Amino acid sequence: MATTSTTGSTLLQPLSNAVQLPIDQVNFVVCQLFALLAAIWFRTYLHSSKTSSFIRHIVATLLGLYLAFFCFGWYALHFLVQSGISYCIMIIIGVESMHNPMMIITQKITSLAYEIHDGMFRKDEELTPSQRGLAVRRMPSPLEYVSYTCNFMGILAGPLCSYKDYIIFIEGKPYHMTQSGANGKEEVHYERTEPSPNTAVIQKLLVCGLSLLLHLTVSNTLPVEYNIDEHFQATASWPTKVTYLYVSLLAARPKYYFAWTLADAINNAAGFGFRGYDRNGAARWDLISNLRIQQIEMSTSFKMFLDNWNIQTALWLKRVCYERASFSPTIQTFFLSAIWHGVYPGYYLTFLTGVLMTLAARTMRKNFRHHFMEPSQLKLFYDVITWVVTQIAISYTVVPFVLLSIKPSFMFYSSWYYCLHICGILVLLLLPVKKIQRGENMLEKIQLSRSKKFDERENSLGQNSFSTTNNICNQDQDIASRHSSLKQ
Repeated sequence: MATTSTTGSTLLQPLSNAVQLPIDQVNFVVCQLFALLAAIWFRTYLHSSKTSSFIRHIVATLLGLYLAFFCFGWYALHFLVQSGISYCIMIIIGVESMHNPMMIITQKITSLAYEIHDGMFRKDEELTPSQRGLAVRRMPSPLEYVSYTCNFMGILAGPLCSYKDYIIFIEGKPYHMTQSGANGKEEVHYERTEPSPNTAVIQKLLVCGLSLLLHLTVSNTLPVEYNIDEHFQATASWPTKVTYLYVSLLAARPKYYFAWTLADAINNAAGFGFRGYDRNGAARWDLISNLRIQQIEMSTSFKMFLDNWNIQTALWLKRVCYERASFSPTIQTFFLSAIWHGVYPGYYLTFLTGVLMTLAARTMRKNFRHHFMEPSQLKLFYDVITWVVTQIAISYTVVPFVLLSIKPSFMFYSSWYYCLHICGILVLLLLPVKKIQRGENMLEKIQLSRSKKFDERENSLGQNSFSTTNNICNQDQDIASRHSSLKQ
């Protein structure tokens, strides 16, 4: 078999030929497996209790750059050049915004840019609680910056993490378990040593193995491209088209499950990703997890799907765009997501359709959901219907994302007569836009109260906390659950 074109190493070309996969994919998987072994070694021999943060930064960076050179060859110099230029701009102009063609590093650079800007160039009263909690109060050193952007745990597949969380991990800040006191406030109960990530890593590797098996078998037999096959379009019934659309997009997801879960396992194996202890004292290793598979597959709303798919990217979009947008934050956020993904027209079609589906789903939910909360049988019926509609709408929306090109994407939507686009537009035109309800006003009061408590707890890096990001996420989850109960 002829050697396939790659900018990276061709050392594994014989393996690529044997498994009949492109050399770039083989290089990626092998490098990630190497990173997993390196992570175990890093935690065992370069633990923060055994060596300095300087050494940990150096080793994490050098290993990351080695993996980049192996996968991308001399193009990996782009990583250093862009990171260096970005660092200089941060120092000179105070980082209003940054742009970078590499997706993961783009997220890290822009996140850190805004965190430094919030911490050093804005007043505290101008910041939201989450911005105040993530704000960086001093300029990172060049080594800290390069280590954060190019460390071996996340240089190939992420996931994104906040700069503060990464520094807490490198410096080995102590972990605390919190417990509610008699007055209802969270108080530090006692300090605990870092737990072992072995169980979490093994569980995630099992998910990786199953996802890879599904990708190599089922995914190839159910190509998304078959949705625009002329014979299929001419002969298949509507139920068959709907079923195949859902099944083909379902089969396309395991490759993402594999890549993101493996990346999560690598970070955990190095000791990064600990989210704290639950009320029972059990360790949680999902601080930087990028997906929740069960919630994805059981989503009963567009929002629920997006909240559990590519979680860290959703948080990034929220922090750098949605919270800062002066108008139409939903539209601006989807458009930024399209730009971040790349230049293929299919990305823009998907995210433009996503804006419409999100707004329509939100309107439907506000107008009808409260009618189906009682009794439980009616709620179950509502959940089943919304699950079906959500899964079809998601599949319909992301087909151009897979097809990439403009012509096949419009072929697909034409074969469906743009029916979900039309339905979404009619929903927005015909259904009333609900005003803020009593429960949502109460939500604002709860959020304000919790924000004040958060500000008191989070006035220094890692103080009374196992993670800056975790405090913010727990805050949001608690508010969301109260909001849901108020609506019901």
